Amino acid sequence: MKYLYETHLHTCQVSACALSRGRDYIAAYKAFGYTGIIVTDHFFNGNSRLPQDLPWKEWVHRFCRGYEEAWEAGKKQALDVFFGWEETFDGDDYLVYGLDKQWLLEHPEAAHWNRREQYETVKFYGGCVVQAHPFRQHYYIDTIHLAPTCVDAVEVANASNEEASYDALAMKYAQALGLPITAGTDIHYVEYLQGLEIPFGVYLNKKMDGIEDYVMAIGEKTLGDLQMSPGRCDFHGNETVRLPVDIRDKADLSTGRDLWDLLGCRSIQRKEESRSPRPGEVSQKIYYP
Repeated sequence: MKYLYETHLHTCQVSACALSRGRDYIAAYKAFGYTGIIVTDHFFNGNSRLPQDLPWKEWVHRFCRGYEEAWEAGKKQALDVFFGWEETFDGDDYLVYGLDKQWLLEHPEAAHWNRREQYETVKFYGGCVVQAHPFRQHYYIDTIHLAPTCVDAVEVANASNEEASYDALAMKYAQALGLPITAGTDIHYVEYLQGLEIPFGVYLNKKMDGIEDYVMAIGEKTLGDLQMSPGRCDFHGNETVRLPVDIRDKADLSTGRDLWDLLGCRSIQRKEESRSPRPGEVSQKIYYP
């Protein structure tokens, strides 16, 4: 038997971009056959609606409200609910799993991590880090930042990406790194889920008793299949990257490394755009070897 989990979900109690409360999601995910969901609201430096000048413990208590409401509703309706979060640096986002509310209450320094500090600390305490939608090129992102040595897995399929090519590039990236792959709906309101033919998620061969089971599946590379639209991550060779790409090392410093070298692509062709590029923008077309 396989068990389906949502890995990327936001609530309006915490995430400024979300419209649905934690409890609103439960019935909809049950109807789609999910075993559980992981609430990953935007953390301290992300798109959070919580004031940063709150006392830390009050901030943490408020940060957990969306998850706690979802957990209570899930308990009543037999849908498992787990806790995580999504942190943002320079437009690049990371899903953190395996640490809980009590840990956060005792570690206010989590609000001021860089990518390296985040990865090393989360790993030290038994969690894991997944880079979310690494090749997203939405209007609010001016550079693609990749941290290949500061993640345990890559979210290759994100239902909220505007272009499937972003997911194809993420899959190529994960394959180049040899990292586990995940999928998530990245949902912000329940009506979006109801409008999807296929919400995204990850199958596990064993039912999760706690979030540590998900962390273990990533660490041991025993994640099951992904649920996503057919062909979502298929690489066709006409995918474009319109933004500068910054590849960082384990010290969280820019390496200057070339993206196409990292991906192992054999040939590169600049693609002419009909519009004038933004300052510093490079549009490239990559061909699969």
